[in-house]
Formats: sequence, C-alpha cells, structure tokens
Amino acid sequence: MFYGRNEALMTDLYELTMANGYFQTGNAERKAVFDVFYRDNPDNASYSVFAGLEDVLQFLSGLSFAKDDIDYLRSLGIFSDAFLAYLADYRFRGDVYAFREGSIVYPEEPLVTIVAPLLDAQIVETAILSLINHESLIATKANRIVLAAKGRAVSDFGARRSHGFDAAVFGAKASYIGGVQSTATVLAGKKFGIPVSGTMAHSFVMAFENEYDAFLAYSKIYPDNVVLLIDTYDVLGSGIQNAIKLAQEYLHPRGLKLKGVRIDSGDLAYLSKKCWKILDQNNLEETKIIASNALDEYKIRSLIDQGAMIDSFGVGENLITSKSNPVFGAVYKLAAIEKDGKLVNKVKLSNTVEKITTPGFKEIYRVYSNGKAIADLLSFKEEIVGNADPYPVIYPRKPWKQISFSDVEYRKMHQKVMEEGKVLIPSPSMQERRDFLRYQVENELWEEEQRFEYPHIHYLDFTKSLYEEKLRLVKENSNG
Repeated sequence: MFYGRNEALMTDLYELTMANGYFQTGNAERKAVFDVFYRDNPDNASYSVFAGLEDVLQFLSGLSFAKDDIDYLRSLGIFSDAFLAYLADYRFRGDVYAFREGSIVYPEEPLVTIVAPLLDAQIVETAILSLINHESLIATKANRIVLAAKGRAVSDFGARRSHGFDAAVFGAKASYIGGVQSTATVLAGKKFGIPVSGTMAHSFVMAFENEYDAFLAYSKIYPDNVVLLIDTYDVLGSGIQNAIKLAQEYLHPRGLKLKGVRIDSGDLAYLSKKCWKILDQNNLEETKIIASNALDEYKIRSLIDQGAMIDSFGVGENLITSKSNPVFGAVYKLAAIEKDGKLVNKVKLSNTVEKITTPGFKEIYRVYSNGKAIADLLSFKEEIVGNADPYPVIYPRKPWKQISFSDVEYRKMHQKVMEEGKVLIPSPSMQERRDFLRYQVENELWEEEQRFEYPHIHYLDFTKSLYEEKLRLVKENSNG
C-alpha cells in the first residue's frame, strides 16, 4: 500500500509485458542493477535537489497486487495464468542504494540504484521515476526561489494551479524540503507535518458591505493572526488606509497587533514601498508586507533589486508546476545483469553521446577541499578510492586532460536504504531534510554554483577503471 492506497498498477504496460517475458523465459530471478539518473538540471542551473526517496521506499515496501488488479490484468488477455498467479503473491525483494533525501545532486550520477531480481527491478521503474521526477523537480525549483528571496520567507500557494491532488500535496512536501517555510495546502500539512499558512481571499472582502467591515470581522474571529488582503479595491486609496484604521481603532486598544498586509496585484515594488512608508508614519513599522501574484525566482530577485519593502512571498503556479522547466527528466537504465553467478556490466549506446550510459554497479563520492565540494567521482562499488595522493581521475568531457586529487576528503554519497524489500533506515523528519539541504547550500556549495545565469558547472569525474570499462563496452557493442 502507498499511504493507504493500492497503487501496484501505477506502471506502464510494457513493464509488465517485459516482466512476463522474463518470467516465461526463465530470466526473472537474474540479479540486475538499474540506475536512476538525470541528464540536465532544470532552468540551466548548476545543481538539483534530490527528493522523493521516502515515497519510493513507501511504495516498494508496500507493493502488492490485489485480486482486482489481477482480474484486470487477466482481462487484457496478454498475460499467462502462471505469471498472474506469481503476481498474486508478489512482494518486492530488492536492495536500494540512494542519496540522502535533500541532497544536492548533479547530472549523470545515480540518484538511486536498484539491485534486485530482474522481474522486480523492471516492474517498479515507472513508479520510481514518477515520484523522483516530480518531487526532485519541485524541490529544485523551491530552492531557487528561496535563494532569490535572500532570507525572506517563502510560502507555497500552488495547490489550485497544480496538476491534481497528488501534485499539490507531494509538491508541497517537496517545496518544504526545498526551503519554503509553509504551505497553504492543508492536506499536506496534515499528512507531512508541514506548517500551514493562509488568511483570506478577495471573495471574503467582497462578501461584506465594505472593506473595513470585512477586516473588522476577520480580526474579531482571528485576533492573534490579523493579516489583511489590501488590494481588493485600491491598495493605497483604501486597503492600507482601512488596515491602519483597524489597527488604531480596534486592535491596539485591545492589545492586539496588525501582523501583516498582503498585496496580490499591481506594481509590487512601488506599492510595497508606499505601504511601508504609510505604515511607518503610523507607528506600524512592525507590520509585515506579504506579496503574491505569479512570482518566481526572477521576479523576486527583481523586486529585491528594486528595493521592494516585502517581508515574505507567496508563490503559486511557477513553483508547484515548475512552470519555466516542467520536466526533470530522470531515467532508469540497466547497468549490470547476472550471468553465471557474476554481474556483467552493460552499456546502452546512442547516436547522441550524452545518452550513452555508464556501466556497472557503482559508488558515488563527493570530493571536498577545505569543506567545499569540488567534484563528484564515480567508481565501481568494489573499488578503493583515494589510495594514492595525488589520485588520478578522468573527466569524461575532456578525457585528454591530466586531472588528479590531492589533499582532499572523499565522502560516499550512497547509503543502503533497503535490503530485500525491507527499509533499513528511519525516515528523517521534514525539518531534518530541509535543514540538511540548507546546510549544504550555505556551507558546501560554491557561490559560483548558485548563480542563475552561467553558473559554474560541477565536475563529475570517473575513476580510470570505470572510464576504461565504459570505452571497452562502447567499442565492443558499437557494431551490435
């Protein structure tokens, strides 16, 4: 079960036709290694944020086919009775290696590696990619928006513009990992313990005889959280004036405060500066100004550059859909398969060089110098890395260059998170995942990698043995 739902058929049909083929040909139990990786960072960024691991483990550990699933598959008329009987008692039996959720990650490196019987590894492909592609995409976008806000709070306002219920809820979860402080989506708050925020919409103001009456009614109901939407009619002509009147005539005499005002339209830079000046003149300088309205990282950066007096941002459609780059693009590729009791490395060729895969059961290291990450390094799982100083490596995009590491620290990035279908690690809290990402950005990531335009590209190097094995397999298989 996946959060109480039976999602076993969340798969492409060809995963099941291939699984049936393995079953019929006696290949189902052969051990296989599959890697999940992506090829390009969204928005031409230098890095991405890995999210979705908890949900992958939730899916795999609870995967089973119900009777109505089997009945439906039988109705398709393409699967053998023996295969369907096998699925009726199916449980995932594989091992999973992965980055820690909330990790900064880079193209071409395995985010997740599945080591499992071939049939098991095949039928889970679609679900794994769906979860990682969506949540890593939104976490990455959220992190960009939070960086642009430069310490100002960001809230997810995206549910109404999301691509359905799950996109809203799991998108809110990914956004929180990416650094937003709260979500407007109540179900996400309940399910994942994310702080929720929200006050009123224009319809609330319009439902009363006038703007002031709406503000007064709201304040009486929620006296400890008075945040008013001031752009229903006229921000400067009535909205901010009625907010000040309410503060002076109703809130202050009762020892209450006007916590904030929100602007959802118009020239946000101009209006925020004008509102701040008016608030300051009326001794309401502690009142926060919140802005929303189709914001993204570039608009937020522009507002800050213009001197906008905005304390926090509500971001909707551009966050929850990653509107500027709505596809993460992670893929799931076979890297090795068992033959005669040993794993045999596999490579997928392509006329597009970037689509040639990297073979083998691999380990991924992050290389640090003086606390900063300077590169990632791919090796075979069994290799001993860093046993020489300097330690020679190969940068595949420029293999002719002589590159080596000296006086550095190597940290393994994969952890074994599942063994024979059983989860090995406790799930970190949402706050821990969020804090982990923030620590990496603030302490390990070069400022040059955080640029929105022309960021520094993080190097992904290979050990010599891995690179030579890839070249060997490319040559061996280039003629079919």
